[in-house]
Amino acid sequence: MRRGALIPDELLDLIVSGVNLTPGTLRDQLGEELTLLVFLRHFGCVFCRETLADMRELAANDPRFPTPLFFFQGSATEGRAFLRRYWPDLRAVADPDGRLYDGFGIGRGGVVKMFGPPVWQAKRRANAKGHRNGERVGDIWRMPGVFLVSGPRIIWAHEYAHAGDHPDYHEICEVAATSS
Repeated sequence: MRRGALIPDELLDLIVSGVNLTPGTLRDQLGEELTLLVFLRHFGCVFCRETLADMRELAANDPRFPTPLFFFQGSATEGRAFLRRYWPDLRAVADPDGRLYDGFGIGRGGVVKMFGPPVWQAKRRANAKGHRNGERVGDIWRMPGVFLVSGPRIIWAHEYAHAGDHPDYHEICEVAATSS
């Protein structure tokens, strides 16, 4: 989905489960405030771990950082076990069948997006921060996604060039500050 698009009602009205959620639908999780939707790759991915650590640090240090809502491919039980180590109070939606990933247009990457030279450079960056690959939970070919939304409207999105790409987190804070 692109900036300016509305999240379709069939996605907003899906009953979701996961970690630290309000019981109900995706719409219930969003409310009307700015929310950063973060679709993670599989839990064993070094970039998934890096994303969680980087965003947790930014959320703790920049009051402009929007409320995050993460999505992961495993079960709620797998999510609780994994997230307990990285961000225990994080809100996260379990999407083991990939319905929300698909609905937001987050596809699967090919060999170049998963193993090309920019990915190896990004892996060195993540390793330098202390992150390593772990046990896989989810589709290892699934790409990540990040969307800043206000209610059902997407106001900013990052198109990932490869598995190790990540958005400019400070840009997210700037957009959030001007959109509030």
